[in-house]
Amino acid sequence: MDFSRDFIALACRKGVLRFGAFVTKAGRNSPYFFNAGLFDDGESFRELCGFYARSIRASGVACDMLFGPAYKGIPLVAGAAIRLAEDGVNLPFAFNRKEAKDHGEGGTLIGAPLAGRVLILDDVISAGTSVRESVDIIRAAGASPAGVVIALDRMERGKGTLSAVQEVAETFGIPVIAVATLEDLISFLADSPELAANLDAVKAYRETYGIASTR
Repeated sequence: MDFSRDFIALACRKGVLRFGAFVTKAGRNSPYFFNAGLFDDGESFRELCGFYARSIRASGVACDMLFGPAYKGIPLVAGAAIRLAEDGVNLPFAFNRKEAKDHGEGGTLIGAPLAGRVLILDDVISAGTSVRESVDIIRAAGASPAGVVIALDRMERGKGTLSAVQEVAETFGIPVIAVATLEDLISFLADSPELAANLDAVKAYRETYGIASTR
C-alpha cells in the first residue's frame, strides 16, 4: 500500500521511528524503536489518524463501531472516527477507563454503547494484553470483536513460532490490520539514501527474530 510508505516517512520525520541500538521489553537488541506517543501535535496526529482511517477502509473489514483501549487507544479512536467521518463514513466510538467511576455516569466505558461488530484501535501489539482485555469488554457487552488496527506490525516471534500479531489473530479469530509492517519498513529503507545505512541491521534483526512473510 502506498500509504504505508507515507506513514513510515511521517514516523521518521517526527522521530516516532528511530534507528540505533535499543533494548525491547523482551530484552532483544533492536536496531529501531517505534513510539507512537511521539505523534504529539495536531498536524502529525491528524495525519496518523488519517492513515488509520485509510487502513480501515482499504481492509474491507465490516464493522459497526470503533473501540479504543485505555490509554493510547483513546485519542486514536476519536481521531480515526473524525477522519472516517470526513470521508463520509460515520461510525460510533467508545473507549474505556482503567478505573471505574463511582459518580456521574459511572462505570468504565465512555462513548457509544458497544454493539454489533466492534473494531479495536491500538498503537502496537506487544504481548496482546490490551487486545485480550478489549475483547473481554466487547463480548461482555454482547457485541463481537471485528478486528484490530495497529500502526506498526514488527513481525517478531513471540515465545513460540508466531508473532504477537499472529497469536492475537489466531486466538480470537479476527484480522489484525497494520498501517505498516516490518516488510514495508525494509522496503522504505532500501529506497531511502539518507536511511539506507540502517538497512542491513534491520534485515539482520528480522533474520534472527522475524516471522515468515504475512502477505
